[in-house]
Amino acid sequence: MTPESVITLIQQALEVLMMVSAPLLLTALVVGLVISIFQAATQINEMTLSFIPKLLAMFLVILLAGPWMLTVMVDFTRRILTSIPQMVG
Repeated sequence: MTPESVITLIQQALEVLMMVSAPLLLTALVVGLVISIFQAATQINEMTLSFIPKLLAMFLVILLAGPWMLTVMVDFTRRILTSIPQMVG
């Protein structure tokens, strides 16, 4: 295994990581921002107020994007497992 192939493998793994985590992170960011604006406008300073909407939004995103996320991870795993003979040999 050459250093270039290791770097390529790590780069692909990081790309898959970013693609899979992006929908959840962006959802948490947007919902948190909306709740923060609402709290600032109404002067409600309750920390637990943002928890339930974020939880529900993330659950909805997992329901909608979950099959795609799983497909991306399974495809990456298949590519890694099928390329083991080329990496070793």
